[in-house]
Amino acid sequence: MKAKFLVPLAIFLLLAGFLAYGLKLNPREVPSPLVGKPAPAFRVAQLQAPDASFGTEDMRGQVWLLNVWASWCVSCRQEHPLLVDLGRRGVVPVVGLNYKDAPADAMGYLAQHGNPYTTIAVDPNGAVGFDYGVYGTPETFLIDRDGVIRYKHIGPLTREKFDRVLMPMIAELSRAG
Repeated sequence: MKAKFLVPLAIFLLLAGFLAYGLKLNPREVPSPLVGKPAPAFRVAQLQAPDASFGTEDMRGQVWLLNVWASWCVSCRQEHPLLVDLGRRGVVPVVGLNYKDAPADAMGYLAQHGNPYTTIAVDPNGAVGFDYGVYGTPETFLIDRDGVIRYKHIGPLTREKFDRVLMPMIAELSRAG
């Protein structure tokens, strides 16, 4: 009689263990299959100069950040002061990828909150974001001089994450080569 209850109890404990382990995982630490691989190439219009284009080849030879953002993104507002500070200090070129946004809304957002970007590429239908495996905004990619993605951060970038993780990587990648 006791054996009948041991199997369901064992299954329940196993499932509870998996759940407990899963709850400890950080959803912002989703591994990206693109890390260590060439960044998907693109060439799209620029937000502030729609007749001009921007592409990944324009950054060849530089270590840079690609920041996916939108004016409608509430989380983007959290990281924006950090990006403005990075842009002001010139730590690393920050290229914005304005994702599924209306150009007028994006321009209004930048006028109100400041523009940290060296260039802003426009991705109105999300095709570039799709190629980069974007889950949502904001997301930030660290790309090396050879155009290889070295790091992907999902969610708002924090000063701690930038100082502890990204800055040492940027320094190392900038020395190499």
